Amino acid sequence: MPPPLKNRSHAPAKVGQSRPPPRQPGRWMASRDAGERAAFFARREAATVLRRVLRGDASKRSGGSIKSLVFSPSVRNKRATFALVCQTLKYLPILKEVLASSGVFSSKWKKQEELVYVTAYDILFGQEIAVSGSVEEYIMLHKDTFRTALQKICVKRKVSNVEDLLSEKTTVKPKPRFVRVNTLKTTTGSVIEVLSKMHKVDKDDMVPDMLVLPPGTDMHKHPLVTDGKGKASCMVAAALSPKPGWKVIDACAAPGNKTVHLAALMNGEGSIIACELNKERAKTLQHTVRRSGANNIETVIGDFLNIDTNDPSYAEVRAILLDPSCSGSGISTERLDHLLPSYSIDDQDDAGSSARIRKLSAFQRKALSHALSFPSVERLVYSTCSIHQAENEDVVSSVLPLASSLGFELATPFPQWMRRGLPVFDGAQHLLRTDPEDDLEGFFIALFVRKAAAADALEPSEDGGALGRKRKRACTTRSGGLRAFSSLRLSRMDVL
Repeated sequence: MPPPLKNRSHAPAKVGQSRPPPRQPGRWMASRDAGERAAFFARREAATVLRRVLRGDASKRSGGSIKSLVFSPSVRNKRATFALVCQTLKYLPILKEVLASSGVFSSKWKKQEELVYVTAYDILFGQEIAVSGSVEEYIMLHKDTFRTALQKICVKRKVSNVEDLLSEKTTVKPKPRFVRVNTLKTTTGSVIEVLSKMHKVDKDDMVPDMLVLPPGTDMHKHPLVTDGKGKASCMVAAALSPKPGWKVIDACAAPGNKTVHLAALMNGEGSIIACELNKERAKTLQHTVRRSGANNIETVIGDFLNIDTNDPSYAEVRAILLDPSCSGSGISTERLDHLLPSYSIDDQDDAGSSARIRKLSAFQRKALSHALSFPSVERLVYSTCSIHQAENEDVVSSVLPLASSLGFELATPFPQWMRRGLPVFDGAQHLLRTDPEDDLEGFFIALFVRKAAAADALEPSEDGGALGRKRKRACTTRSGGLRAFSSLRLSRMDVL
């Protein structure tokens, strides 16, 4: 047990004792040392995240992954919050059983049950002591009762320690840490110089400006690191490989990591139209763009499917990155889905043929067909973070006749990469898959390239566009790089 907190006005009450008298107003905050104060706020941030995670899991409508919620701008103590959320979820079945069997968990605390779970974990299995806040006082007051209930559960299950009660639903293999250097703000060499003072640093042999660090490297508090994404995610923008000066669409852009990667690959030159239908996710996209330092990205609040491909505003679009909504099955481990109450290995095995996957794949086919119809597009990447054939090879195969009629063919991104598409149609060898066996997330990439004959038939404009004459932009630009679609079909779209 850690040493008593400094200037604490009273020791925690034992079972059977009356509640200690309240502290004098104005003194209890001052009496708490910095460590307990940080823990106090971390528990509340963790409870807020846990509430969204559990509600999303119960409703089967994700409000965001654990990582995305923890690493949102609103969470200050990210490292402590992340640890508390993960560990509370890991121990949640035990915590629920202990609270229920103890007989002291009244309906009074139901509105704060997530905070009760987090605090109970922190006191029973974590730092063991906490004196600030009503929930902390409640758990401390009944701590001995909870521990007795826990011992009875262990005896009943015939286990010698609490760890034996935990059912490990999956084993997470340690992976290398990948760091993409934002070349809009710094250089790869300067970042290597800084990181190599503390870690072994290697350059990735495939993705430009990507560094590889040893598994377990903790970068949460490093001042150079602002976000976390894996190598497979970064391979998507690199596969599109837009040229500086091009006009590019990121069709389903939020949270914006691939968008700003495109901007870096283009050296901040040209323009990127980042589309996002959901207004809340669009705010995250805007935050990502601002933080990146990219000044060639215009954020569009609207449905990519409603863009009129004959609109002159989009006549010079040369490349499209389409990373549509998908099952996320390839990053379920990275998202820590195995910690969720609803997680079942059997459910994961059956998911590939579920009604949800069929609905997603129908949308994905529609979006990919729409992207192929832009008249001047030369390169198009379709990607998912799914492992299911229905969202990957089947979607690509279904649009191949349309793609061929429009002058597109499948190209081979990263030819040196060994893991290719499932051999379910002629040409699937051009597709790319990544897998946890490769120390990566499960991603899928298809690269469509317009055939040279079709591309050569387009005369370049004076400003490097793909058409013979300049088109007047029929869109309105808003402050902060935000704009609305000009098409009348998009008059229902809201602009933040």
